[in-house]
Amino acid sequence: MEKNRKAHVAIVGWACTTLCLVSYTAAFSHGASLSACTDMTPKHLRAQLHSPSNNYVTVHTNMSVFLPGDKVPVTVRSTRDFMGFLLQARKVSNDEIAGTFVFIPPGSKLLTCFEDGDAVTHSDKSLKRNLSFVWKAPDQPIGDIKFFISVVQSYFVYWTKIESALVAQRGQN
Repeated sequence: MEKNRKAHVAIVGWACTTLCLVSYTAAFSHGASLSACTDMTPKHLRAQLHSPSNNYVTVHTNMSVFLPGDKVPVTVRSTRDFMGFLLQARKVSNDEIAGTFVFIPPGSKLLTCFEDGDAVTHSDKSLKRNLSFVWKAPDQPIGDIKFFISVVQSYFVYWTKIESALVAQRGQN
């Protein structure tokens, strides 16, 4: 009788642990959590950060300057598949998130870190490689910006804050 009870307790414990882990991982399969807004770090269990210099993802824009209110195309290119991401534009002067995204690709969704649509994250676990976005600069001057992306290759492997080249705000007279 005692042997059956121990087996039952072990099975129930295993089932609870499995269900908890599955529900925890499923939560991130639909996008980054708001807790990632500030440092852009995935909040996965036992995730392993990799050096940004060894990444296989690049963030490009075909504009080197912008004016307040401009729409700036942003392209993310990868040499390997990845599942998750978090993309933001940040002011060079103080690292604050700036602007909003007005076009996002399938498999992604807008996120509200501080303002509606100021970040984009994945909406599913489908494999991604090349993504196109359009970012809209605020109507008021904000200074120079860079785009930053954190990428999750798998649940345990990720890169944070891969940055684009600087995009300068053109001065106004």
